[in-house]
Parts: sequence; structure tokens; C-alpha cells
Amino acid sequence: MTADFSRRALMTGAGAALLAGPAVARIAPASLKPLIGPGYKAVDQDEKGLWQQMERVEEEVAGSNLLIRDPALNTYLQGLIRKVGGPAAGDMRIYLARVPEFNAMMFPTGFTVFFSGLLLRMRDEAQLAGVIAHESSHFLLKHQLRSWRDMKRKTNIFTFLAMGAGMAGGATGTYTGDLVRLAELGTMLTLFRYSRQLEAEADAMGVKLIAEAGYAPLSMSETWDQLTRELEWSAKERRKRVDRGYSLFATHPAPQERLKDLRISAGELTVPGRTYDRGRERYLQAIAPIRAMLFDDQVKLNDPGASQYIVETLARDGWNGQLLFSRGEIHRLRNGPGYQQAAALSYAEAVKYPDAPADAWRWHGVMLMKQGRAAEGRSALQRYLAMAPSAPDAPFVRQMIQS
Repeated sequence: MTADFSRRALMTGAGAALLAGPAVARIAPASLKPLIGPGYKAVDQDEKGLWQQMERVEEEVAGSNLLIRDPALNTYLQGLIRKVGGPAAGDMRIYLARVPEFNAMMFPTGFTVFFSGLLLRMRDEAQLAGVIAHESSHFLLKHQLRSWRDMKRKTNIFTFLAMGAGMAGGATGTYTGDLVRLAELGTMLTLFRYSRQLEAEADAMGVKLIAEAGYAPLSMSETWDQLTRELEWSAKERRKRVDRGYSLFATHPAPQERLKDLRISAGELTVPGRTYDRGRERYLQAIAPIRAMLFDDQVKLNDPGASQYIVETLARDGWNGQLLFSRGEIHRLRNGPGYQQAAALSYAEAVKYPDAPADAWRWHGVMLMKQGRAAEGRSALQRYLAMAPSAPDAPFVRQMIQS
């Protein structure tokens, strides 16, 4: 199987929203009440059986080599889910996996898996809170159980599970670590594929939860709009039609009617004159230790349209050295004459900022060398070595400077 299928296997779960079928009427946030409260336990045999399976799933997730085990960041995420997770938030657990895609999976027992690509795409804490609140709403409204029971009525669940495990086991790794296990979990989560009705309920309750927590209610619609546009940029770069068949964005589609409903709900819950928390600086501080890694993982996906949209979107809040360096990397890896010049300009701009990574100085120096500006190139490479004296390519760079 191809590496592309590895991503497909990984992306098939996460409570995928069905794309077929008619749109549903907007659900008023005030009409929804949580079905789960603090200390909730499974109440019937059907649910108890599902919980037993999910406990084993959580053991797999907790031991995954893909998890990012940054104590401060994980504490931050746990605090955020406590803030917007509703009445059962105290029982929710969160795991962060290093997978450069947008995704968040809430499981029936109250634990959730975040993909690191989600963190990269959020402009502030309010947007991340909206994603968490949406996924938490699926749990609070027992959507997983409802979807699972519906699936049991329609097919042989054990045959389905065996098929999913076989598909995941055959995937070849795009990422490192135990990708196959995580892909298997993602495949299994197609059991909890949500209808448009359930997605609409999660949207409505999610907006309500973030509003109650003091975040801008409109932030949820902003996120879905960004994801839709990212998908369009990706397809345009590849000269293909937008593919909603397998992508992560198919699991949380954002057609215009859904955006409209989210905005109407936000309007109902927005208090005129109130200043809402966006938490941008707080959010950037929390992800600062891994932000360079997040950009690097995204660029290496070789999806320049999506990557450029992400960078341009984050730059709405102001350019910085990391963003400009990432833009340069996107252009350089396109490997065309015009793109090489654009990359050189981005590196040159990046090094003007104090947060420019060491690699920005390296590529700035290399580009200057290619332009025949040897003295300036050597100076930039010396700056690179001063910032990263133990870099793997340091001996080669020293040789470049000397020659």
C-alpha cells in the first residue's frame, strides 16, 4: 500500500461527519442539555461493553510512541479541557499525538486524542477551545453510543472491526513510531461516524460551552472557515478538485450552511459590549517549545498549498521569523526557479526578526552564496554556527565558509 493510504487509514476515524444527505435545521444552543455529569459511569450492558473496549483503547493510546510528552503543554491542554468540557470536564483526559494533521477524537469514556497539526493551525486559545468544546459535546450528548448502536443495527460489528484492523495493519508508515496502532484506532472510530444531525448538535453545544467559559462565540466558525479554505488551497496547488472523500476535513466539513448556523448561534450567545477572551499570547506561550517542530512537520508533508495557507493565516496576527522561515521552506521545496528566488527573499526577511530559527540563517547564507555574495553568505553561515554549533551539518558548513 502507498504512503498516501497510510494517511487515509489514519484519517478515517475521529467521528466523521457524513457528507451525504440533506442539511438539517439549525439547532438552538439553549435547547441542548448534557446527558453526562461528573463521575458518570456506564448504565446498561450495551454501554458497559463499549466502555470496556474503550478502556483497552486508552491503554494503547497512553503507551503510544507518538505522544508528545511535554509536561507543561499537556498540563495546559488538560486545563483547557477542564475549562470548556462542560459538567463532566473533570473526568476528561487528553493525549497529544505527533501527527501533522488537523484532528481531535473524543472517545466514549471521556478521553480525547489531539493531533499536533491541530495546534499549529489555531490562531489563539479561543479557536482551540472551540475544537475541544465541539468534541466534548459529542461525549456530553452520548453521540458515540448512539452512533455505535446505529452501526450495530446495520452491520456485523465484529466483522467490521476485524476488517478495520486488517486495513490498518497493512499500512506503511508515513510517520515514525507506532503509526499502525494509531491508524487502527482511527479506523475503529468509523464506528462512531456522526450524522449531520449529531454534528449540528455538537456545534450548537460547543458554541454554548465556549461562550460560558468567556471565549468569543464566533471563534468556532472562524476555525471551520479556515479549514475549508486550506483544503481549497491544497487542491488548487495540486490542480485537482477539492477531495472530501478521505481527508481530515471530511470528518468536520464546513459547508456554507454550517458556517451560517455557527455564526447565527454565536450571535445569539454574544453579549453586546462584552470583551471576550482570545488568549493568543497565553496560547503561543504554551506551544512555544514545539512550535518550530509543528511547522517543520507540516512543511515535510509536501502539501505546499495547505502549508502556505496555514502560514498566511497565522500571519494575519503579524509576521515573525518563524513564519517567514517556514514560508521560505515551502517555496524552496517547490523547487522551481521563481520559487527559489521567493525562498531567498523569505529567508532574508526572516533573519531580521529575533525569533528566526538557526536554520533561517543557514539557508539565508546558502542563498547568498548562490547569488555570488560570498562575504555576506559566509557571515550568515557563521551566525548559523554560532546559534547551532553542534548541528549535524556543522562540519560541512565550516568547510563551505573556509572555501
